[in-house]
Amino acid sequence: MSSLRGLSEGFFFFKKCSILPPLMATLNNSRVFAFSTGPSITTTKRVGTHNGTFHCDEALGCFLIRLSDKFAGAEIVRTRDPEVLDTLDVVLDVGGVYDSGRDRYDHHQRGFGEVLGHGFTAKLSSAGLVYKHYGKEIIAKELQLDEGHPNIHRVFLAVYKIFLEVVNFAHWKLHLFELEEEMRIDPPIKYVIYQDDRSKRWLVQAVAISPDRFESRKPLPSPWRGLSDEELSKQAGIPGCVFVHMSGFIGGNLTYEGALAMARASLKF
Repeated sequence: MSSLRGLSEGFFFFKKCSILPPLMATLNNSRVFAFSTGPSITTTKRVGTHNGTFHCDEALGCFLIRLSDKFAGAEIVRTRDPEVLDTLDVVLDVGGVYDSGRDRYDHHQRGFGEVLGHGFTAKLSSAGLVYKHYGKEIIAKELQLDEGHPNIHRVFLAVYKIFLEVVNFAHWKLHLFELEEEMRIDPPIKYVIYQDDRSKRWLVQAVAISPDRFESRKPLPSPWRGLSDEELSKQAGIPGCVFVHMSGFIGGNLTYEGALAMARASLKF
């Protein structure tokens, strides 16, 4: 998923980088947990995702897949047991396989690189994968139009841009907090560095104090905030600076080296 470069320096480099419908429940150390919600629809289909802590990604993915005709009203099974997963009709965010022909929608495996296309180049989350293959069907039913209608494609891209792409972006934050806990990283990571897929600029973002909070652990320096371009580069003493947000939660540079220099300099404030 990412390089571990910079952990000891207090920043994290990403090479790439709530709506929680009532589909999930906290487990009490259960290995397998199955349930269904929503309208009472007779179905034999079963949707699988991992147990334990759940996130926006797989919760949204389960919500979306159950809006399709194929999996309407399907039972949700939460497990990591590969033998159980093999028996299920669709599996997302677990299992280490992406194969739309078998309705397998994981994105954690080595070598994964699926994107939406149509100018979007960010790797997809599991919810993004479900949307890629079932989104037009869902939108067509909602708008009561034929799936081939040109407006369906327009809405499909618009919904991805304003909603699903945000989920893809936010997913790295959850992985970062999980990584810190698993690796017992102390002191915690202050910044992440990643490239914006569209502008190709490099961004340095302050890590929030927790997944559900907006406050940053260490915002970018106050003398930089609200500045841009040459004025910012002069103030920071770093060439290629593009901007720093007024709150200090994010800034940008034209190059990776420049973003790295901004992160390192910020740690000294």
